Amino acid sequence: MSKCSESRLSELIDLYEKLVFSICYKITGDYFIAEDLTQETFLSVFQKYDTFDGGNEKAWICRIATNKSIDYVRSAGHKGVPTEDDFFEGITEKRGSPEELCMEEEIKRGLKVSCESLKPPYDEIAKDYYLKEMSAVQIAKKRNANLKTIQTQIYRARDMLRKIYGREGTA
Repeated sequence: MSKCSESRLSELIDLYEKLVFSICYKITGDYFIAEDLTQETFLSVFQKYDTFDGGNEKAWICRIATNKSIDYVRSAGHKGVPTEDDFFEGITEKRGSPEELCMEEEIKRGLKVSCESLKPPYDEIAKDYYLKEMSAVQIAKKRNANLKTIQTQIYRARDMLRKIYGREGTA
C-alpha cells in the first residue's frame, strides 16, 4: 500500500477523530492528554500507512490509539497511575477491544439511521427506547402519554425495525 497522502489523512481524521479521542480519553481520563494522543495517533497513521495490510482501517486506527494511550499511562513519567499489567489488562477487558468498540459504534449508527427512517411517532419512540435506553415508563412520562400506548408503540416500532433489518439481510 502506498504512503498516506495528506488528503487521505484529512479524510481519516474527519471519519475517526471523535472515536480516537474517546478511546484516548477513556483510557487516560485526561481531556488534554487525550487531545495530544489523538494527534499522535494520526501522526502514526500518516507515518505507518505503508505498513497497513489493507484490512479493517477503523480497527487498525483504534488499535494505534489504544496502544498509544496505554503506553502513556504506563510511562514512568506519568505519576499517580498504577503500572501493574493486571490493571491495564482489566481496562481493555472491561471496555472491550478496539475492534469491538468500533463494531458497537457502527451498529449504533446503523440503528439510529433505521430508527430515523420510521414514521412519527415511532421514530422518536424507537430512538428513546433503543438508543437512549429509556424504559416505557420514562418515555410515557416524557411524552405525557398513557403507558399502554407507549408500550404498543414500542412493540410496533420493534416490528418495523425487524422488517427493515430483514430486508437488509436478504439484499
